[in-house]
Amino acid sequence: MTDASALARLQGRGTRRLLKAHALLIYLFLYGPIMTLIVLSFNAGGMPTAWTGFSFKWYGALIQNPEILKSVANSLLVALAVTLISTAGGTLLALGLERGRPSTLLDSFVMVPMIIPDIVLAIALLSFYTLLQFTLGLYTIVLSQSVFVIAFAAAVVRTRLRNFDRSVIEASIDLGAGAWTTFRRVTLPIILPGVIAAALLSFTLSIDDFVIAYFSAGAGSGSTTFPMKIYAMIRFGVTPEINAIATLLLLVSFTLMLLAQRFNRGSGA
Repeated sequence: MTDASALARLQGRGTRRLLKAHALLIYLFLYGPIMTLIVLSFNAGGMPTAWTGFSFKWYGALIQNPEILKSVANSLLVALAVTLISTAGGTLLALGLERGRPSTLLDSFVMVPMIIPDIVLAIALLSFYTLLQFTLGLYTIVLSQSVFVIAFAAAVVRTRLRNFDRSVIEASIDLGAGAWTTFRRVTLPIILPGVIAAALLSFTLSIDDFVIAYFSAGAGSGSTTFPMKIYAMIRFGVTPEINAIATLLLLVSFTLMLLAQRFNRGSGA
């Protein structure tokens, strides 16, 4: 028995080491290119692949580029509008779906914008705007992004609602509170972590979007968003300045996703 137990322990240690090595390789595969991009964004030379020294000059060049600053302002404006629309709409949609009768058909319709390819949705939206003779601009980008972001926001809020104790609502009504008072003082505080997580996710999805924004922006340069500006720059080749832009975008996206996950974990409590 002793020999068998010792052999089992050795085999267990070998398995754990193998799994750790496998996990390390997977992380290197996933994040190796990203780390390379971040390192090269501090490259002093003009060549994006040949290291010549450490420098912050490419980040300084971004601050002094008015076209990039304008695209950043457009992205922030669009992302804030999309966040407000999607969070409010997604929360109401989640409340309606959870309080109504369970319907596989309705759930499927809500999930369609999440699973449909971006290029298909973008072409459909462009055709819709053309049919209605809409003038494309920032407001059409907001409308287009809200179409698919609302579905993600609703999914996050529904995660919280599935663990919702409805007896507190009944208790509030029994004590004489109206529907609005119950929602404001009971329902909303309980689902607030999920709502905040939905808002952070909505902002991240909006600020990272390129395909839908590209098809919905029109021909004018005044509606160019940050990802669209990156695409326009990268067509002429990858430079350390583009690496710096990508690094900043990664930092913002990563931070927002961490915050969204933190609130989402709280929403599942």
